[in-house]
Amino acid sequence: MISIDATIRDNKTRGQLNALRKSGNVPAIVYGGKEKNEKISISKKLLKSTIEKENFLSNIITLSVNGKNQNVLPREVIYDVLSDEPIHVDFLRVVKGVNIRIEVPVEFINHEKSPGLKRGGVLNIVRRKVELKCPSEKIPEKITLNLDGVDIGESFKISSVKLESDVVPTIQGRDFVIATLAAPTVMKEPEKPEETEAKEGEEGAEGSEATTAEGEKSASEGDKKEGDNKDGEDKKPADKKAADKKAAEPKK
Repeated sequence: MISIDATIRDNKTRGQLNALRKSGNVPAIVYGGKEKNEKISISKKLLKSTIEKENFLSNIITLSVNGKNQNVLPREVIYDVLSDEPIHVDFLRVVKGVNIRIEVPVEFINHEKSPGLKRGGVLNIVRRKVELKCPSEKIPEKITLNLDGVDIGESFKISSVKLESDVVPTIQGRDFVIATLAAPTVMKEPEKPEETEAKEGEEGAEGSEATTAEGEKSASEGDKKEGDNKDGEDKKPADKKAADKKAAEPKK
């Protein structure tokens, strides 16, 4: 159990509170039970180191006020909006027989013994904390769920949690889920379009080359025929030339 030393404070103005904070202390109040509320102050350094410990708001703390011990439960921590430093704390006295509401953290153990996790299953945590109503002296430190033997498709519900008879969840009327072991998500690898595009590009290039070659061949044959016709116009047969010459001579 965590223990914190505190002192009684007697301040009445905001200026006195600010002076208290500047001196390295945090104002707090203890309430609950038949006793009167107590105004106290705590070392900021000590308080911060305690807050950093796991589950500060669900752990019972022994508060030593001027040498007198009492068990309290942290209920609220107020922080400065700019510096994020604690500036006030509320503590509830733990009085035997008084029921309180408290959020208890959920812990999972034996991950390595779960066949579902070994096969790639995913632990889907629905609630990391469960709110309980219980006597102040019976506050569970945590709710422990054992993954040993748990396979894919199985789930943890509040009914599977062993609680004392006077410790009950605040949610009543339904067997709510705390966590499930879901199947792994298989990601399909995308196809490689680069190879297909490259292949199509190569085929296109070959077709283009073939077309170009055929075109060049056709053009070459056409040039050759045109040349043959030109040569035929320049080179007439000898007998035709003689006949043309005789026709051109004047008749006597």
